[in-house]
Amino acid sequence: MKELAVIGVPFLGTTLGAATVFLMKREMNVWLEKLLLGFASGVMIAASIWSLLIPAIEMAENQGNQAWLPATVGFLLGMGFLLLLDSLIPHIHIDSDQAEGVKSKLKKTTMLVMAVTLHNLPEGMAVGVTLAAARMEETGVAMAGALTLAVGIAIQNLPEGAIISMPLRSAGASRGKAFWYGVLSGAVEPVGALLTVLLASHVVPVLPYLLAFAAGAMIYVVVEELIPESQAGEHTNIGTVGVAAGFALMMVLDVALG
Repeated sequence: MKELAVIGVPFLGTTLGAATVFLMKREMNVWLEKLLLGFASGVMIAASIWSLLIPAIEMAENQGNQAWLPATVGFLLGMGFLLLLDSLIPHIHIDSDQAEGVKSKLKKTTMLVMAVTLHNLPEGMAVGVTLAAARMEETGVAMAGALTLAVGIAIQNLPEGAIISMPLRSAGASRGKAFWYGVLSGAVEPVGALLTVLLASHVVPVLPYLLAFAAGAMIYVVVEELIPESQAGEHTNIGTVGVAAGFALMMVLDVALG
C-alpha cells in the first residue's frame, strides 16, 4: 500500500496543477509561465543527479563494477530513447504551431497532451526504478529516497499541470475539458512507474543502468523542451530564476530527506 501511494504522488501533483484552470483567468501570465517552466527544469535536473545518477554510481560500486560505466551507458540510452519517441510520436509544444513526430491528422489539443505525456513518461520511470531499488536491501537505496523523488516530481508537476490545462483553455476548450486533458497527460506516470517496478525487481544487476536511463530521459525533456520554452521571447531571466529555485528545492529535499 505504501508503494502504491508513492507511485500515485506525482500523478496527484499533475491533477492539482490541472485543477488551477478552474481558478485562473483564460490565459496564464507570460512571466508566470516562464517561471514555472524554469522551476520544473530545475527540479528535474536536481532529481536526475541526486536521486538517479549518484545512486546509480554508488550501486555500481557496491556491485564491484566500474562506477562510471552504468551511469554513462544508461544515461545515453535514456537520452536516445526519448529522442526516438520525440521523432515518432505526433505532438506539438506550447506556443508553437509546428507539429513534430510523424505526420498525423490529430487535433492540436490532442498533440499538446501528447507532448506533456512524453514529458511525464521518464518521470514515472524514475519513480518506478527508484522504488524498485528501495525494495531491495542490497541496493543501498532507502524508501525515503523514493518518496522524496516522488514528492519532488509532484511539486514540479503542479506547474506542468497548469501549463497544459491553461493553453487548452485559451485554445477554446471548456474548463472541464481542459482539466481532464491535463489529468490524462499525467496518467502515464503511475502506469510507467508500476511497469518499471515490475521489470526492475527481477533484474538487480541492471538497476544502475535503469536509474541512469531514467536520468537521461528526464534531462532530454529539460534540454529539448522545458528550458528552450522558458528562454523564448521576453522575461528569460524569470525562467532562469525558476531553474535556480527548483534545483535548490529538490537538492534540499533529497539531501535532507533522501
